[in-house]
Amino acid sequence: MQTGKFLSLFRTTLVFLLLVGKTFGAQKEQTVHQVIDRAITQLYHTKGPEELMKLDLAQVMKLFTQDELTVLSTCHWVFDVNVPATVSLMVSKEQKTLPFWIAGIGFQKTPMTVKNSQTTYDIWQKQFPKGRVGLGVNGFENGLALHYFVSVAPVNKQDKLQINPVIPVDQKFGVLQDGASTYMDWDELVLRDVPVAMTGQQLLTTTRGRASESHLVGAFRSTPYASSQNPDQIILTWSSDPSSSMDLQWRTNTTVDASTLKYKVKGTSKVVTIVADKMKMEDRMLVNDRYSNHYTAKLTGLKPGTTYQYQIASQNEWSDSESFTTASTNSSFSFLWFGDTHYSPKFGEILHKGWAAHPDASFFSIVGDLVSDGLNRDQWDALFDHSKETACKIPFMSVPGNHDNRAGLGAKLYCDLFSYPMNGPKGVPQEQTYSFTYKNALFLMIDATSPIDTQTAWIEKQLAATKATWKIAMFHFAPYNREEPYLDIQKAWVPLFDKYHVDMVYGGHLHYYMRSKPMKAGKVVSSYRDGTAYLISVGIPNRDQNFDPEPYAEVTDSKGQLFQYVKIDGNSLHLESVNMQGKLIDSFNLKK
Repeated sequence: MQTGKFLSLFRTTLVFLLLVGKTFGAQKEQTVHQVIDRAITQLYHTKGPEELMKLDLAQVMKLFTQDELTVLSTCHWVFDVNVPATVSLMVSKEQKTLPFWIAGIGFQKTPMTVKNSQTTYDIWQKQFPKGRVGLGVNGFENGLALHYFVSVAPVNKQDKLQINPVIPVDQKFGVLQDGASTYMDWDELVLRDVPVAMTGQQLLTTTRGRASESHLVGAFRSTPYASSQNPDQIILTWSSDPSSSMDLQWRTNTTVDASTLKYKVKGTSKVVTIVADKMKMEDRMLVNDRYSNHYTAKLTGLKPGTTYQYQIASQNEWSDSESFTTASTNSSFSFLWFGDTHYSPKFGEILHKGWAAHPDASFFSIVGDLVSDGLNRDQWDALFDHSKETACKIPFMSVPGNHDNRAGLGAKLYCDLFSYPMNGPKGVPQEQTYSFTYKNALFLMIDATSPIDTQTAWIEKQLAATKATWKIAMFHFAPYNREEPYLDIQKAWVPLFDKYHVDMVYGGHLHYYMRSKPMKAGKVVSSYRDGTAYLISVGIPNRDQNFDPEPYAEVTDSKGQLFQYVKIDGNSLHLESVNMQGKLIDSFNLKK
């Protein structure tokens, strides 16, 4: 659909609304979220699933009243200026349809452009008087185009410009210049070829994910794993001591008012019954399962080294009996871990292969990018279906990656779906960074997509306080790799790993396998007793790549789809990395 067909249609309406003073009167009554939510609710009442997934732009534009179009045109991004100001919008050339309101409220396209490594932006400008500036949504079409960003300059150069943010209230500012970052969720994506005439202007940064606030065209989805009255997506986790507790999560549809769990020590007759905590979840773009109920039951006071049987009931429907075993008091255990999985059914295959080969594993972990878009519940539905044969038997302990903590909009679904320890640092959402101790090993589960410096003191506190023999850190962005050296992590966290001798650091993101030689202070040292092993892996198939191995790499493999099995027995540790064909890619031993 061409932009020009809509500009003339809505220019007159929008200008009229601005002139009669309705622009911000509408804002007081409605928000963009409320307007879009009303439209979605109306669509659900008037169209079937297939029609929703085939919506076009013309149909979407007819959904809104004139007042609602004003809200969508002026209430998405709002700020006050203390002097007359020129506002510049940088709009990606890759955006198929220009946001309908830009020309309608008087912005004019200039011959200037600005670039980053992903796209070129056209620059649109308009002068505003002293007072409020209101800008609209990025568009209605779901796609890959980056959200527009903004710079502001005083009309009169001698004026000292001050900007007071309104929406979003936590607006971040920068300086428009080459090397500036415009997206708070992608620091590495920086500007180049900034026009000289605009260099030095105040830059209003944003997040890529804000574009999704108004997506309607191509935005509706369906899940092949819709909820029902029968409990499913049963997973085990820990939020407390693994020797005396277990958390169980599952879901039903919303026709079920309550769900109950019963459990007992295997081989005994005494049954304990508890009613689980319920949370209603919504994915408003999921045409066949918009709402579902998510349940959590936290079992405490359990006996160490004991096997428990459990069943989950919703009304009269009971899940099959399963069992779990609490951590024993000895110092021997094993676990499985995986790199990126992206909700692929191939991950289910490698998980089940690893579990079948090592039924002694006490838990399994994924080091981020569990799914490809953490805001889409249908992807989580697929992940849980692929892992259902294992996740109901041993705990599923993970950390978020950049695809889970998605596009600057956070990892709410991740946090809602997993029950993890709430012992993380301030400044990071609870359950995204946490730690737990299993027998004689400390596991630092770190959200590397959250601010690095915010977590540094917490990491040191955990390492300084532990009496564990083994120290293992898991986070998504591997600090040593062939593509993107994370210098901020190397600067902030690696010195702590050196100081307290973290034995192993597991990462993902790069979609290949690498085990480093023993590393300390950024250099290879003679023994893993003195240095740390840094590993990268991937849990889905990957194309075979030809590349020169890193100088610090002990083992590399580019083909991907691996599971890692780690066995700890007192002062000894053994690790194996195995591919889908059962071939041993890597194996090594550590001894204290």
